[in-house]
Amino acid sequence: MRSNPADYELIAPGKLQAVIQLLTNEPGQWLPIAGGTDVMVQYVAGKLAARKLVSIWNLPELRGIETLPDVIRIGAASTYTELREHAVITREFPLLASAARWTGGIANQNRGTIGGNIVNASPAADSLPALLAYEAELILVSVRGERRVSYLDFHTAYKKMNLAPDELIQTICLERRFSGYLQYSRKVGARNAQAISKICIAALGRLRGGMAHGELGDAIGSEVDDVRIAVGSVAPVPLRLQQVERIVKGKSVGSELIHLARKAAAAAIRPIDDIRSTARYRSAVTANLVAEFLQQLGATAPRRESPYE
Repeated sequence: MRSNPADYELIAPGKLQAVIQLLTNEPGQWLPIAGGTDVMVQYVAGKLAARKLVSIWNLPELRGIETLPDVIRIGAASTYTELREHAVITREFPLLASAARWTGGIANQNRGTIGGNIVNASPAADSLPALLAYEAELILVSVRGERRVSYLDFHTAYKKMNLAPDELIQTICLERRFSGYLQYSRKVGARNAQAISKICIAALGRLRGGMAHGELGDAIGSEVDDVRIAVGSVAPVPLRLQQVERIVKGKSVGSELIHLARKAAAAAIRPIDDIRSTARYRSAVTANLVAEFLQQLGATAPRRESPYE
């Protein structure tokens, strides 16, 4: 059953302070809406429970991508198109740029926002594993001022967040410190775009002793110095596979370690059967993707020259 427009109220104050004052005065009554790509799906299906909508589209305080020497600050109302076309994000944060390319089609990328993707809190959202892997920090704003929250602690349960009714996400902060990391991402779905993920993964890894490619001989300095692995569509919230990371960190990548990581990955997730896939498939593919990432990471180890050359 389609929604009736007469049942809804939409206002556009045009100023951030006016929006957060409204959220303070009537907590839980107003639903902020930016690009509206997720809200309109519910609206068309007649399932949009919120009846009072406040537009935050084009608020200057929520727009723009600021590049500083040590951090990049992404306005919550920045679109996927802006993310995938930004030179620094494409170069230094390719996991996020890839997720932006995967999300819907061009029309959705022109309207959909990173902040909206976060607060929609779909466990299958493509961008959220990337934010987990990069250990993003969120700046929340209300009439009380700013509050900083690690994205690792933001999603608390299915569609539940560390976000008060009178708060908005203003900025997503990413530290510029991933030079020298292998960056790996995959989306498994019916298509690479315009399809919800069956599984998606974003992972970062760095070996001690640096990384090199293509040399022959024995690996040297191949212990894992740092690793972050995040997955989506396999639990009620996007997950960091921290137990897998603990198993891998400090070890040399080999078949035994990859076997242990596969088992730990399958044990850490909570997949379900739904219209897009089965729990069994999701478990098997998650383990395969973790193994593929570690194999690629192990292949970046520097090599000793052969004495027979």
